[in-house]
Amino acid sequence: MKAVLNSDTLEVTRLFSNLELYGNKLNHQPGSVLGSTALIAGTTVGAGILALPAVTLPSGVVPSTVLLIAVWLYTLVSSLLIAEMTLNTMRLVGRPSLGLLLMIEKTLGKLGARIAGAAYLFLHYALLVAYVAQGGEILLSAVEKMLGVQSVLPALVGTTAFTLLFGGIMYLGREKFVEKLNNAFVAIVLASFLGLLLLGATQLKTSSFLFQNWSAVPAAVSVMFVALFYSNVVPTVVTQLEGDARKIRQSLFIGSAIPLIMFLAWNAVILGSISPDMVSTFGGKTVFDPLQILRNGGAGEWLGVLVSIFSEFAIVTSFIGFMYGLLDFFKDIFAPNETSKSLPLYSLILFPPMSLGTLNPSIFLIALDYAGTFSISVLSGIIPALMIWKQRQEQQQSMSMSQPLVPGGKVTLIVMIGVALFVMGKQVVLILGI
Repeated sequence: MKAVLNSDTLEVTRLFSNLELYGNKLNHQPGSVLGSTALIAGTTVGAGILALPAVTLPSGVVPSTVLLIAVWLYTLVSSLLIAEMTLNTMRLVGRPSLGLLLMIEKTLGKLGARIAGAAYLFLHYALLVAYVAQGGEILLSAVEKMLGVQSVLPALVGTTAFTLLFGGIMYLGREKFVEKLNNAFVAIVLASFLGLLLLGATQLKTSSFLFQNWSAVPAAVSVMFVALFYSNVVPTVVTQLEGDARKIRQSLFIGSAIPLIMFLAWNAVILGSISPDMVSTFGGKTVFDPLQILRNGGAGEWLGVLVSIFSEFAIVTSFIGFMYGLLDFFKDIFAPNETSKSLPLYSLILFPPMSLGTLNPSIFLIALDYAGTFSISVLSGIIPALMIWKQRQEQQQSMSMSQPLVPGGKVTLIVMIGVALFVMGKQVVLILGI
């Protein structure tokens, strides 16, 4: 690994080169900002967007818009911290392609890696529970509409059918087939999303934009964490862009700004189509879900159809991504050299979410809330800040080259940790009923 310097500014522009051997020649394979931007945007836009209207409705369009931008800024800072710690670790070990958990172990030790691993595992299982429950509900509703019946089949039929259908496709299908199918699903998500914005814009109510309740804003933070989460792909982006700090900043900013714009438009259109007198509370109590009303035709039949299509396929694409994440996680632990096409392994991943989704079909928002509160607060807030704190101290002591990607020094790191602890503390208070 060799740093490439700009002779005028002495700034590191590239930490190493991606080289691939073709025949007897080494070819340079530089990653592109466009490709990395697409990876970040694709990772961010998932089923988390479905929960936004339910948790932002109590506060209104304007307060939730301000909060979305603030959470986006928090996740952007977090991703830059992870990029910086990736660059620092690469310089230390002298090679690219380090995973997030391995970097945490090298900096914070085995205890830090175990805490991060537990948070990673909890995040994936919680989100799979949410996706199976909500995906099964939408699938069941669609089947009942086609059959011309209503609320005849029990919820466990939808949850089980969703799990067996898409889990079975991943288990039985070849990786190339699953990839092509997922690409088709992504295209459906994008097309239905654009249709939703265009059709939803005709249903907007002025009164919905005038409603504001700033006291309800904090309850939406944890779900927004889930919706805007993409930290897991940052080490991949750093490797693809050869440690080029300028390109990394560009990719992280643009790649996360695209989903932010989508989320802001989505939030405004959905809340703008619903009357504010339907507001209810969030956090341990019954939640009103605007998407449920829209799926049932509350703002027009075609809008309801588009919401159902978008919701189901957004869940499926996220389900596939997090399935792969757990497959890789367990494969690294139990059988690094074995194929991931193992029935016991798939059962270990699919059976717990299917069981919880069957026992509690309305667990979607609760699972997302807990995932954002505990897992993402740890993985995107506390651990990156602690790692950068330690790495910068070690660099100062050894007088080694440092290239901070985030300004503000220790103040920024304290704020990152403080916000994460506040979100976690708020949830603990609700759980304990204090």
